[in-house]
Amino acid sequence: MKATPSQKLKIGIFTVVGILVLIFAVFFIGNQKSLFSSTIQLSGVFNNVNGLQIGNNVRFAGINVGVVNDIQIQNDTAVKVIVNIDNDVKKFIKTDAKMNIGSDGLMGDKLIVISPGGASTTQMVKDGQLIGSVNPIDVDKIIGKVTHMADDAGSLINSLSQIVGKINNGQGSIGRLLNNDKMAKNMEATVAQAQKTIKNVHQTSATLNEDLKAAQGNFLLKGFFNKKKKAAKAKQDSIQKAQDAKNGSSKN
Repeated sequence: MKATPSQKLKIGIFTVVGILVLIFAVFFIGNQKSLFSSTIQLSGVFNNVNGLQIGNNVRFAGINVGVVNDIQIQNDTAVKVIVNIDNDVKKFIKTDAKMNIGSDGLMGDKLIVISPGGASTTQMVKDGQLIGSVNPIDVDKIIGKVTHMADDAGSLINSLSQIVGKINNGQGSIGRLLNNDKMAKNMEATVAQAQKTIKNVHQTSATLNEDLKAAQGNFLLKGFFNKKKKAAKAKQDSIQKAQDAKNGSSKN
């Protein structure tokens, strides 16, 4: 069955529109990826690219200025990232600039972020130059540490729950003490008896002091206490004389 002129016209229009859309898409993507503009290459070495992929954006001062062109594994601790950036941006990037890996939003794609530099030099970068890099934070290690801490906290809470449960059930010395009324009463009685004993000791000491003072005033024992006082005084005088004699000889 032959196509009618109207059908041929529709097919031609559809084909032209499709080609125009394709050309627009190619130019749009090419413009976004800097395929049709003059670019230079810069590179940096990381120990972990943290999920970065070829084709991801390169950002400078918050603006997309290029794309990741290649990712090369140098050895087990070094990965080289090569980026293409617009040649117009080259004059703003100094040789002491830093390249680091960031994210486009909280959970967005990874991208390369270039800091301008200029703190120690005013010389701008050249095509193909290797610049400094800042290694990204290893999120997997952080998550692993947090998980380990959470597991330890869970074990600690579980152990504390078991201890509290045993205490509530009257197990162990503390549990029996807190949950056994008889033991609690016995302890209260023991404390009360100890307080009573201490009070009696104080009273006895006070009584002995009073009896001793009374005995010193008794005329029958007064001579005995006077002799004790004289003997103590004579001993003290003897010690004082010996010290005086020793001090006199040392001066001579």
